[in-house]
Amino acid sequence: MRLVIARCSVDYVGRLTAHLPMATRLLLVKADGSVSVHADDRAYKPLNWMTPPCRLDEALTDGAGTWTVTNKAGEQLIISIEEVLHDHAHELGPDPGLQKDGVEAELQRLLALHVETFGAGWSLVRREYPTAIGPVDLLCRDADGSTVAVEIKRRGEIDGVEQLTRYLQLLNRDPLLAPVRGVFAAQEIKPQARVLASDRGIDCVTVDYAVLKGTDDPTQRLF
Repeated sequence: MRLVIARCSVDYVGRLTAHLPMATRLLLVKADGSVSVHADDRAYKPLNWMTPPCRLDEALTDGAGTWTVTNKAGEQLIISIEEVLHDHAHELGPDPGLQKDGVEAELQRLLALHVETFGAGWSLVRREYPTAIGPVDLLCRDADGSTVAVEIKRRGEIDGVEQLTRYLQLLNRDPLLAPVRGVFAAQEIKPQARVLASDRGIDCVTVDYAVLKGTDDPTQRLF
């Protein structure tokens, strides 16, 4: 990663033309070959850029001159540099990628560990209980020993209720499990989904991911 802060103007020549007048900007050159021009606003979005594969040709004398960035289509980003204020390169190494927190798989894992979230005396039969149309997230027994199928979503919408309805229709054909009722669990449940679930005899449970993970204690909240 190379970071250059310079007073420069920028011209794009390609399918159209664009011009950025002289100003102090950040020039970002990544290991993948991309070059982008940033101002001190617009969050992450650059003013102009060239995506890889492209070639950077530098013609500088005493810190002034021109960068010409050319892509495979022949389009060019011409950066006219008046003064370089900072020029630093650093090897970042491989990136492990974004690890999302609170996704459905993690919610399922945590709820399997804490099935008492649904009620005292609950027990887990199996995660990913197989059916002919796909696995049910959790198959549980409530305090009375009745079978309960739990469908887990990050955001509960009508499609999730329909999905659980289909699972329940199949599970209730198994005399070893029937009668099976359903619970629709999510961090947020849309009003339309609640109405449909109620109509289908399915209970809705809103789960707090932070509490499940142990990073929040509701008893310590002021409101």
